[in-house]
Amino acid sequence: MSTLRALAKAQAVAAGLAQPVATVRHLHLSDRPLVLVPLAMAGEANAPLAAMVGAAPDAARLLVVPQPRNRDQRFAFAAELAAIVLPYLDSFRGVSEAVPVDRGRDVRYRYVDAPQLLVPNPAGVTFLRLFGRSTRFRRPDGEYPVHPSVPLLGRWLTFLAERAEHPGSAALVAMTEALTLHWATGQSAVEDLHLPALLGWIDPPPGHTGAEAAARAEDPRLCPPAGPATDPDFDNHRLAPIVAAYAEADDDPAARAAAYAELERLLRDQLAPTWELLWRGVGLLRALPPGARVPGRWDGDKDAFTGYAEHVDAGGGPQPRRDGAVAAAVRLHRLERALASYAVQRAYDDPLVMAEHRLTGEAFVGEVTLADPKRVDDTGKRPVLRPRIQVVTTEPVAVPVGATLYSPARPSQKAKVVFLTPGADGKTEVVLELSGGMGRGLTAPPGTVPEVGERLCFTTLADTFLPAGNFPAPEETPWTHGGPPAAAPAVDVAGPAGDPAEGGDGDPAEEWS
Repeated sequence: MSTLRALAKAQAVAAGLAQPVATVRHLHLSDRPLVLVPLAMAGEANAPLAAMVGAAPDAARLLVVPQPRNRDQRFAFAAELAAIVLPYLDSFRGVSEAVPVDRGRDVRYRYVDAPQLLVPNPAGVTFLRLFGRSTRFRRPDGEYPVHPSVPLLGRWLTFLAERAEHPGSAALVAMTEALTLHWATGQSAVEDLHLPALLGWIDPPPGHTGAEAAARAEDPRLCPPAGPATDPDFDNHRLAPIVAAYAEADDDPAARAAAYAELERLLRDQLAPTWELLWRGVGLLRALPPGARVPGRWDGDKDAFTGYAEHVDAGGGPQPRRDGAVAAAVRLHRLERALASYAVQRAYDDPLVMAEHRLTGEAFVGEVTLADPKRVDDTGKRPVLRPRIQVVTTEPVAVPVGATLYSPARPSQKAKVVFLTPGADGKTEVVLELSGGMGRGLTAPPGTVPEVGERLCFTTLADTFLPAGNFPAPEETPWTHGGPPAAAPAVDVAGPAGDPAEGGDGDPAEEWS
């Protein structure tokens, strides 16, 4: 936890209200996100019990699995979910846009928009990841066939779950993580995973403090858990009798229909509060202006969506059970690069985020007191424009002479520290030599060189291109990492065992863990 976030949490306790830790919204919000509230059966590994899904607050659809241990009912649920999710995904595949590449010498095409799924918390992301893993290898033929849409749904859910691991991605968003990215509450990080309590701190009812609203939200009778887990008391005293009544009514259609209707009503009451809270969270996030670099990160999601859609259309196979050594290293390297870039972009977009780096000495803010925009360096083979400015700051400057700094106001420009002169009054004079972002001539265009009186932030954080690492081809994997990967055996999911949640012997799902 950073110093500023710890301070914001202390202020939240004192004020009885969550404190903002961001001035802009750091993630993209779709105009029509698909909200999904999953519910799993307690004591069973990823056994779906119900889900509430829809793309508008008044368009909720409830899907129910009366017998989560029943294999056929679970895959019927998957088919119902696919009938909602897959058309939603396809609705973004109608229009493409041209994107220049190779410095404008060529173009590529991607979809103009991409889907976005919202779930209550990280456990919801985990549920979708595991559900995708248990369905993407299923077959529509064989001894235990499933609907053809089921394996396709599994592949798309796996894709979305992998995008959720990508820093800055907004394809699959856990609402609790999105809200805590912008607000600090007076409770622990574990308590922040409870959506009702989190929203109680951020937007409490009139006349209540955040702590009072959060305490009320922790009562499962008033605010059911935000999924996918249920409350044990709910399982034992309310859910179990209805499930048992449904199972016992095999030979009585009327009793079975009545038990199903009662189960549907019970689960709707369980999921509806979380559904409303999710859309309430969407409204709070929409009230924040988006950061300047948010659209660029959403372009990355559009690229990923387009690429995977083309892979599916070309008949490409499902994601592998596990990555090989080279694929795992490449993926880790890509995520590390994305994380470094995401941290810099958030700091560039948001003064509150940059303030954390100012506390650690990675940045300082000062006023330009002198500027020489016409200075030319002619010591080399040819003269080059190298303006110098003097910045006076009252903040500690923890960078050495010769360090290269960057300013969010002019991110393409480098500022080399030439002199550091500490003053007796606590001020420090920093002389910087500028390069880049001023064209190729010997005269700087207007606005490219800071003017006297301008207040700027300079930081060691650089939002520059990070080259990809060099990795061997998969067939050249060294023996220290297992050697070249063997050909993947054929996957036969029509075996005798059934389902990963059932833990049956011989089920390929057990190999996916």
